Amino acid sequence: MRVYLPATTSVLRTLVDDGRLAGPHTAFAVTPGLREFYAVSDAGADVEELEYAALLAAARASLRLIDVDPTAARRRVVVAADVPDSAVSDVENPDADRGAVRVTADLALRDVASAHIDGADAEDDVRAAVGVVLEADLGSEEAQFAVDQAEGHELAWYATQEIGAVVELM
Repeated sequence: MRVYLPATTSVLRTLVDDGRLAGPHTAFAVTPGLREFYAVSDAGADVEELEYAALLAAARASLRLIDVDPTAARRRVVVAADVPDSAVSDVENPDADRGAVRVTADLALRDVASAHIDGADAEDDVRAAVGVVLEADLGSEEAQFAVDQAEGHELAWYATQEIGAVVELM
């Protein structure tokens, strides 16, 4: 199953340096709940759009992680990885974001399909969003505007073999 792991540049550096991230992890995936929300009933229909929705949910969660990681660059990071279905379960919390899953296994660098990272041009907007993302989660329209500004930046796609070089530049 393809999962989208919210991360920070610090987490990405650990993945590159150690070759793995110890589980468990909260990630995002195309779940029945995500399908239901987007009213997609056919398992083969609109999979790319649903995967993009899971990626965006992980990017939002990355803002929350950056908020508690003072050493991380102010750039959202999402790691796309393929893990065994048996290592993934739905999050049992009704307040959890749509598509949230629990990955019980370690995540090895060899499991990573790609990394998605904000460019340097997003740093000011991400910095502003990090400071208010929890307020946006609680319904503040002003805070949501700041988060929307950060989410307006497209994440750059990096192949697995490029991740180490990207981390060195941050």
